[in-house]
Amino acid sequence: MIKVFEHGYIVMTVIFTVYSQLVMRWQVSAAGPLPVDMSGKIGYVLNLILNPWVLSGIFATFLAGVSWMLAMTKFEISYAYPFVSLNYILVLAAGFLLFNESINAAKLAGSALVILGVIVIAKG
Repeated sequence: MIKVFEHGYIVMTVIFTVYSQLVMRWQVSAAGPLPVDMSGKIGYVLNLILNPWVLSGIFATFLAGVSWMLAMTKFEISYAYPFVSLNYILVLAAGFLLFNESINAAKLAGSALVILGVIVIAKG
């Protein structure tokens, strides 16, 4: 039972990372195109950095780091790190569902290989 709880550190790393990526994508899309001039770019970035949603994403990235440190106290990196690749799968699925991004056969095949790889490493 303890190992199940300890895997929660890895799960939280993935959840916080995915949350951060999705919030950043959402808020950058909402902010519009990046200005061409340097002062416009600086204002664009400052505006994003002060956005509460972006701040929550930055905080989630921090929490992902904390969760990862806790995971490293319980697992070898060679075991734990492959689970982080599940970020790709979750962000791909969320991009499709939330942002109408495209998914094709190659992305699905690659995702299946990533999932299979994580299963093989977890069993090994």
